[in-house]
Amino acid sequence: MNFEDLIQDIYHKIKTIEDPGEMASYIPELSKVDPTNFGVHISTINNINFGIGNYNDKFSIQSIAKVLALILAYRIVGDEIWNRVGVEPSGTAFNSLVQLESDQGIPRNPFLNAGAIVVSDILLSNLKNPKEDFIAFVRSISENKTIQYSNKIAQSEKKVGYRNVALCNFIKSFGRIENEPSDVLDFYYDLCSLEMSCKELSELFLFLANNGNDIKSNKSVLSESQSKRINALMQTCGFYDESGEFAFKVGLPGKSGVGGGIIAIHPDQYAIAVWSPKLNKKGNSHKGMKFLEEFTTRSELSIF
Repeated sequence: MNFEDLIQDIYHKIKTIEDPGEMASYIPELSKVDPTNFGVHISTINNINFGIGNYNDKFSIQSIAKVLALILAYRIVGDEIWNRVGVEPSGTAFNSLVQLESDQGIPRNPFLNAGAIVVSDILLSNLKNPKEDFIAFVRSISENKTIQYSNKIAQSEKKVGYRNVALCNFIKSFGRIENEPSDVLDFYYDLCSLEMSCKELSELFLFLANNGNDIKSNKSVLSESQSKRINALMQTCGFYDESGEFAFKVGLPGKSGVGGGIIAIHPDQYAIAVWSPKLNKKGNSHKGMKFLEEFTTRSELSIF
C-alpha cells in the first residue's frame, strides 16, 4: 500500500470541499484557532511515517486525552475500573446528564464527560501528584518531553464549565466521586488541555496497533487483553452519539476531540491522526471524518 500517494490525493480532495462545520466557540480559546488548519499524519507498524498539511502544528487534543487517562487508570486499578464506569455506547451527547439518574451515577462509558470525570477521580485518588504524574506518563509512552498542558485553554474551559460542574456534583450525590468535585474538575480540565500535533498523536497511539507494546522499545504499555479492550471502547464509544456512523463509514477504533482532532487505529497496521477544527453537529471534525471515510474506503483497510 502506497500510503503517501493515497494520503496526498485524499488530502487535496478533502481540503477543497465546502466545510459547513463550526468552531467549538463554547470554549473561548478554541474559537481563536485558524479554521482553515488541516493536517494528517500516519505512523505504521513497519516504520512508515508520513504527514501533510498542518501535521506538525500543536492543537488542543481535548477528549482524545480521555483515552490516555483511561489507560493510566486501567494500568493502576485493573478491571476494578469497570465497577466505576460502564462500557456501553450511550447514544447521547458527550455532556448529557440524562442516563446518570437511571444508572445511579455510573457513566455509560469512560469517553463521555461524565465517564472521564470519574476516571479523573480515580487518578486523583491513586496518584501522589496527579497533574505532574499524568503528564509524566504521557511523555514516557510517547518518548516526547515537549508535550505540555495549556493553562490558557484549561482556564478557558473552567470559566464556562457549568455543565461539567453539574455532572460532577450529580455523580457525587450518588457517592461515586471520592474527592472534592472542584479538585476533580481542575484535573479534568488540565488533562483535556493537552496540546499535541498529528505527528505526535499518531506516534503515541501506535502501541494500540501493536498489541499494547511500544514499537521502538517493545516495552508493554498495556497487556494485549487490555489493549484489545481500549480499542473496543474506541470503536463503540469514541465518537459519542456518532460512534455508529463512524464505525459504519470508517470502520476503525478511534477517538475525537472538540479541538478538531481525531486519532484512529488499525490493529497490526497503523495509527492515523487528522486535525481540522471545524466541527459537525455531533462535535466531531467535519473534514476529519470525511478524510478517514475516504481513506479506509480507497485503501480497503478497515477492521471489517
